[in-house]
Amino acid sequence: MTEQTTDKAVTLPEQRESVEPVEPESVEPVVPVEPVEPVEPVVPIEQAEPEQPEQPVGPPTVKASRKPLLWAVARWTAAALVFGGIGTGTALGITSMERTDVPGLATESDGRWAYPELSLPALPADAPRPFTDGNDGEIHHADLRKLLLPAPAGATPDPKLNGGWVSVDQFLSQYRKDDRTELSEPLKESALRHIAARGWTMPDGTTTRIHLLRFNSVAFAEAFKDDAVQAGSATGPLLDGIEGVQIDGDFPTDISVPYTVLYTHVELPQNADQTRWAYIQAGDTLALITQTRKGEAPAVPFQQTVALQNQLLG
Repeated sequence: MTEQTTDKAVTLPEQRESVEPVEPESVEPVVPVEPVEPVEPVVPIEQAEPEQPEQPVGPPTVKASRKPLLWAVARWTAAALVFGGIGTGTALGITSMERTDVPGLATESDGRWAYPELSLPALPADAPRPFTDGNDGEIHHADLRKLLLPAPAGATPDPKLNGGWVSVDQFLSQYRKDDRTELSEPLKESALRHIAARGWTMPDGTTTRIHLLRFNSVAFAEAFKDDAVQAGSATGPLLDGIEGVQIDGDFPTDISVPYTVLYTHVELPQNADQTRWAYIQAGDTLALITQTRKGEAPAVPFQQTVALQNQLLG
């Protein structure tokens, strides 16, 4: 099992100080990530940075010149920037590109899903974003439920996983019975704060479930990831109904989000259906994303879903 880590190039900056509404001209957009076939181009999150004289720019901030931005906008044409202050935080737009605007992707036959426009939720007053100076615990202060990826167009929502809080037992029900007890004890000892979840089923039968687990700090999240679920290993606890697992070697390594780590897995073709799943650790939060379908679970929407959820957490 390989660990997909990111380099320190920053595409999704974080706020560090209390956020005041700013004028649009203070925004320093980030050049969009080049799309990697066959994954839906992941459009980066735009963040409005408040003017803070004599304050050093933290590690997550890389100022891009406006010329590359204009070149990227001209090249992709469909990226709409959504920004502005909301409450005491900053809403950051993530917009989707139309397939007909991207060279070589004029049709929807590649299986990508139409996700709605996404935005980061506002932060409480004086709360920094997770990967900024002064936030040593790498804590997500935003409402965890609002960091869940929404269902794409055409999806049938799961009424039990409707974007709200779920119990520890519900989360553990995804694993084999023999592994649930093994995982329950670490969860009790790991200072777990919340679990939020959303699920849906697409017309082709692909079922998606996303669970976000927030701990008190990055240390607790890492301990649960490494010692309990063993996210980077094929010998750790398995999801219910799965007998064999291998590394998802088809997942593009070029798609990355700074300061997050990603582990992708795919079920060996043994049963009537197949499951792909991924763990994402982003600071104090650990995400589990699963997709299952009869026959073969398609790789493209899995890659697209994981990449977008990773952006929301990073």
